Amino acid sequence: MKLIYSLLIFWTFLLPINLQDKFFIKLSDAALSLTKESVTYDPSYVSVKYPNGDVPKNKGVCTDVVIRAYRKLGIDLQKEVHLDMKSNFSHYPNLKKWGLKKPDTNIDHRRVPNLEVFFTRKGQKLNISENPDDYKTGELVTWMINEKLPHIGIVTNKKSPDGKRPMIVHNVGAGQVLEDCLFSYKIVGHYKFSN
Repeated sequence: MKLIYSLLIFWTFLLPINLQDKFFIKLSDAALSLTKESVTYDPSYVSVKYPNGDVPKNKGVCTDVVIRAYRKLGIDLQKEVHLDMKSNFSHYPNLKKWGLKKPDTNIDHRRVPNLEVFFTRKGQKLNISENPDDYKTGELVTWMINEKLPHIGIVTNKKSPDGKRPMIVHNVGAGQVLEDCLFSYKIVGHYKFSN
């Protein structure tokens, strides 16, 4: 009887990890794997194939971290964002400096404001807080740096050196890196997306 009880307790600890939790753990792992690749920050407009297009592997910006991590899990954000923008163009920001009259598969998925709309429409928009425990593995955070630069990163399962905050994989200029930067900038968005 003691053995059966022990086995029940063991299985109870295994059950809480559902398929969606596994997805977000895999997304965190995919983001962490990107930190092993050398990437130069380069925001240049580049023509890329569609679907599954990417800028050169040794270049990228913050959105490319997110795009590449999801792609490792079989989700092509270039295609997903384009299909939604094609049907719902007016729901997406069209900044004057962009001057778009229709979706552009080369760049739309590489713009933080577009990803914010997409993750709100197709994923889950979560609360913004100052509590680090509210930011879970595999979630996405967007910031506004110095009131003018939109930025995005992926929450990982790694903790800050003091153990208080989840660390983020992002690229704000130093390549695809893991940093303790959750509260380094003004948080403007918090999302969860799986396909």
